[in-house]
Amino acid sequence: MSIYSALSRFAEEWRVARAEARTYRIIGSLPLEVQKDIGWPDSPRTRNYPLTLGSWAGDK
Repeated sequence: MSIYSALSRFAEEWRVARAEARTYRIIGSLPLEVQKDIGWPDSPRTRNYPLTLGSWAGDK
């Protein structure tokens, strides 16, 4: 694995993590009634993504 591909993967994972954090902030700022209507917060069991950012370090 080249350094470039490792950095590319890290950058992509970072971008995805930031988008997820932004989504949580936006939905969290909605009124509680709206959050309830859309089913927020979801159950952690329904998530299909890792909660940590660390797979770029050679775990793959």
